[in-house]
Amino acid sequence: MAELNIVREHTLGLAKARKIAFQWAEQVEQEFAMQCNYAQGKHIDEVEFVRSGVKGSLTVTKTHFELRAQLGFLLGAFKGTIEAEIVKNLDALLAAPTPVPKKRPVPKA
Repeated sequence: MAELNIVREHTLGLAKARKIAFQWAEQVEQEFAMQCNYAQGKHIDEVEFVRSGVKGSLTVTKTHFELRAQLGFLLGAFKGTIEAEIVKNLDALLAAPTPVPKKRPVPKA
């Protein structure tokens, strides 16, 4: 069985990292037919994901993401391609600009 272990450091804090993890979970559910369960904690969140041939989790903290996955026999042959796609998708989500809140106009006195 092939294993993946991908770690990405960030400076987003837990609230923003949580939003990215939600986006990632939605993306893999749609694109790869994964079943995801999101468990929110005080300091750590975890997304567990599964589908035929793949089982793993994405751990989210205020400073990093850590994805661990086990690939079944058939998907293990494509480990490099699968890892590259996961890295590309996660890095794209981390690089996306976070929306800046609009400033309210200051009323004139």
